[in-house]
Amino acid sequence: MPDFGPHLKGFPAGAAPLTREQIPAQGWQLLRGDLALPLAVLKQRELQHNLHWMRDFCAQRGLFLAPHGKTSMSPELWQLQLGAGAWGISFATVFQAAVGARHGVPVLLIANQVIQRAELDALALLHTERPALRSMFLVDSTGQVDAIEAWATERAFQGRFEVLLELGIAGQRTGTRTADVARQTAQRIAASPVLRLAGIECYEGTTAFCDHARDRATVKDLMDRVDAIAREAIAQGWLAHDEIVLTAGGSAIFDLVAERLLPDLSRPVRGVLRSGCYLTHDHQRYTRYLCCVGERLNLRETLKPALELLACVQSQPEPGLALLSMGKRDVSHDLDLPMPVWRSDGQGGAPQPVPAHWRIDALNDQHAYLRFDATAPPAEWPRLGETVASGISHPCTTFDKWRWLPVVDDAYRVVDAVTTWF
Repeated sequence: MPDFGPHLKGFPAGAAPLTREQIPAQGWQLLRGDLALPLAVLKQRELQHNLHWMRDFCAQRGLFLAPHGKTSMSPELWQLQLGAGAWGISFATVFQAAVGARHGVPVLLIANQVIQRAELDALALLHTERPALRSMFLVDSTGQVDAIEAWATERAFQGRFEVLLELGIAGQRTGTRTADVARQTAQRIAASPVLRLAGIECYEGTTAFCDHARDRATVKDLMDRVDAIAREAIAQGWLAHDEIVLTAGGSAIFDLVAERLLPDLSRPVRGVLRSGCYLTHDHQRYTRYLCCVGERLNLRETLKPALELLACVQSQPEPGLALLSMGKRDVSHDLDLPMPVWRSDGQGGAPQPVPAHWRIDALNDQHAYLRFDATAPPAEWPRLGETVASGISHPCTTFDKWRWLPVVDDAYRVVDAVTTWF
């Protein structure tokens, strides 16, 4: 069944629908303008580098990986990650987890609270349809347990859900704030006929500042709390299994939590990182974070940007301003604006770095405002019809604007493609 066709943004208007296997045979070459722009693309070599880098990072530390699938919502990329040894895939909602299950993901880590009756219905149905499926979601209050038990009574539910106790940070996202609340919630889970406590979860990513001392102190405080409640859960017999799952890890300071995910607890520990942005990385925000990771680990090379947004120079209405054919509907802008990285004549010419004075300073729905120094030599001005590729900041909010993304080799020939299921 073809997944790709003219209904997708950037796909050739007159082409017949294609399966993924048929994509490479089309011979599309983006540098000569074979596909309409704007177009988000994935770079094959960089994808493979990042895939292997994170696989090796985890293997060297005895950790498991359940990367956050909400970043791409792409079954093809999830399978790439699972094929490289990922234990499971993390999701933010039951809807996302259901997409994962129906595309062969064996372990679903829902890194969020599940409390709505409709979501509990959907999760129960997933397990009925797939008895071998394993899933876990987060609990951070006794009130949530009460709501789940009320749903189970209403539905005459006979099963049990595996859950993780979530520890949170004051002023940040979800999760218990104090040791007393964490203890009360863990006790309540352990006593519930509907839930089984599998381990402890936390998320440190919102506290990252690229300040080594500050980041280390924040992570130490958080992981000290994880360690303390894990030891108490073992001592009190609150856990449902001999193995305890400890999981953390965004895409910014994952190296620091990784140091604390395999404590000596006198029983098996499954330490799980959930970094999601590592596969495609970016050119700005996460590049800055990974520079700090590289400094801490004394590494010359870490992750590489694998996601670019190609656009056309469609207008140059005044000196110092060109308009590109991409906007808020095409590219992330929640953390930083796109950053021009290379240009090509749009007729097959090799990519060339953009002049240092080029910058994008605003986006409309369908336009990017490319500013340049009008006193520079004309050769450094944008030219009508040429291709400009931009690096992005925050892959999560670029992926969600596309239903497919071509995968390209070093010469920007299309060699594969992936779908997204937002």
